[in-house]
Amino acid sequence: MNNNNPMPKTDASCRFVLAITGASGAPFADALIKRMAQEPTVAEVMLISTPTGRRCFLGEVGCSLDDCARRFEKIITLDENDLGAEISSGSVRHGGMAVVPCSMGTLGRIASGTSDNLIVRAADVCLKEKRPLVLCVRESPLNRIHLENMLRAHDAGAIVMPLAPTFYHRPKTIEDICDAFATRIMERLGIVQEDGRNWSG
Repeated sequence: MNNNNPMPKTDASCRFVLAITGASGAPFADALIKRMAQEPTVAEVMLISTPTGRRCFLGEVGCSLDDCARRFEKIITLDENDLGAEISSGSVRHGGMAVVPCSMGTLGRIASGTSDNLIVRAADVCLKEKRPLVLCVRESPLNRIHLENMLRAHDAGAIVMPLAPTFYHRPKTIEDICDAFATRIMERLGIVQEDGRNWSG
C-alpha cells in the first residue's frame, strides 16, 4: 500500500526521483510511472509534484496523480514543500531524477539554483553530486530566456530532453507514443530495456 513512509533501504542505484510540474505532457509522466513501477530493477520511485502538476495530470490523464500512485507499491509520494525530506541531502544516494514534464518556471529555478521547493532542491542535489538529471521540458514557441535556461542547465550537468516523441515505430495510440518516450527517459537514467521500437535503419 502506498504511503508517505519510505520503503526499506535498497541499493541506491535502484531508487529514483520523479517530479511532475505544471506543463502540458502529463501522459508522458503517467507512462513513466507505469514503466518504472513494473521494471524489476527499480526498487523505489520517490514522486514529487506541484499543485499545477497535479491539476494538469487530472485534466490530461483523467485520474488524480494520488490515485495513480496508490496503484503501485514502489511509488512513494513526497510533499513538494518538505525541504527536510531525505533527497534534500547529497548524502542520500539514488540513481537519478527526471522532471516530466518540466515547466519553464521549474527549469528557470533549477538553472538559477533557487531551491524554493523539494523538486528544485532535489534537482540541485543531482547536479552537485553528478547524478543523472533529466529535464523533459515542454513549451512552444521558446523565447530567449527559455533557451538560455536550457543551456545553463545543460552546462551544469542536466540532460535537457524535450518532450519530442518519435514516430518511426509507427505508433497507433497516444499511449504507445508516451510509452516509447518513457523508455528513452529510463535509458538516460541508466535503466536499459529491450525495446523493439528502436530505430533499425
